[in-house]
Amino acid sequence: MVKDLKNKHKLDMVGLIETKKQIVTRFEVARIWGQDGFGWKYVPSDSASGGLLLIWNDLVFKMNNCYKGERWLCVEGEELSYIADLCQVPCCFLGDFNEIVQEEERKCATSLTRSAEDFKNWIQDMNLVDMPLTDRKFTWFRGRFCSRIDRVLLSLEWLEEFPESRLRGGPRGLSDHCPIIVEDRKLSVGPRPFRSLDSWFTHKGFFRMVKEEWRGLGDKPFTDKLRALQVPLGRWHKDNFGEMDKKIAKFEEEIKRIDDKVSNGEYDETMKARRKALVTCCERWYVRKEVHWKQMSRSRHAKDIDKNTRYFHNIASARRWNNRICALVINGRRVRNLARIKITIREFYKELYHQEGSPMVGFRDGLVEKIDEQATVTLEELPSVEEIREAVWDCESSKAPGCDRYNMNFIKRCWG
Repeated sequence: MVKDLKNKHKLDMVGLIETKKQIVTRFEVARIWGQDGFGWKYVPSDSASGGLLLIWNDLVFKMNNCYKGERWLCVEGEELSYIADLCQVPCCFLGDFNEIVQEEERKCATSLTRSAEDFKNWIQDMNLVDMPLTDRKFTWFRGRFCSRIDRVLLSLEWLEEFPESRLRGGPRGLSDHCPIIVEDRKLSVGPRPFRSLDSWFTHKGFFRMVKEEWRGLGDKPFTDKLRALQVPLGRWHKDNFGEMDKKIAKFEEEIKRIDDKVSNGEYDETMKARRKALVTCCERWYVRKEVHWKQMSRSRHAKDIDKNTRYFHNIASARRWNNRICALVINGRRVRNLARIKITIREFYKELYHQEGSPMVGFRDGLVEKIDEQATVTLEELPSVEEIREAVWDCESSKAPGCDRYNMNFIKRCWG
């Protein structure tokens, strides 16, 4: 399915369903599709078993040939990858693909078939994200055989528009397939943690603000001052970088308004200077947005900023979506309650790194050689400023921030 969000209507491209009907009429297809301008082909069922119906939007997909068999239906036309790239709108491919992409998706499977490898390669070529099914392992059951062959594949544009999309399974009932349901439900993940942003350095007043706040913190230890600095930095970010897209849209609208006046014959030096100033401000915000999303994506594929904001934004959205923990197996049971998941994770690492007491270690005579006095002094000597600087500057600037939520770029540029 392809959905045109700007025009607020569906552009469904292709739909394949199992009918279990011997005869399918155009009236029935129109009721399923819900709008005019569709093409369709079908294969009748064998009694109450099977039956295939393929429907497509005539405005989007053009059929070249159709091939049928007793239990299969194939329509030849334009490639989905070409259509999806041409439309440049969010895409969602869902249904029974009759293939797995991982060995664990089929019970007792030890390898992937050639067709499964081809399907897996198609997903990668289309840059689709395979939504995880969090509340069950398999979607198809027949006797003691079970597989996960029903799935939802989302484009990066879809995740950008619907970042809170989730997939869950419904009750199987009398069918051999479990229905799959896509929801756009916002998860409550708690307050957003602080992190330093590289885009702050594009603002002229940033260094001045940091120096003033740093002096105001007095003689506190360095780490305490970094922690205390998070509050004014968060406030400054909200005042100066909040609602970035709205600010860009406002500048673009002002530029368009001037262009409309020029089109109607109005033009003077004041208008020329006004448009130049607006373009300069708009370009500055474009750069800030590019720097921000490049950092969020943590991508190394583009070394320099070159108007790849959409690319970085899509990578960041996919990374955030793939890293999300929607369910966790706790004591053999799958739990989806986010509050309980947080508590369990916190308790796990608290127990993992907890130590009741220091072990008593004894050394036998001759097991460890005694070091000389000069080596002892060297071991206890504090590192010099040059050594600390060399170690810090040797770190990658764009790496993810540490436990203090500041990345190395912030340290280098503020205290370089």
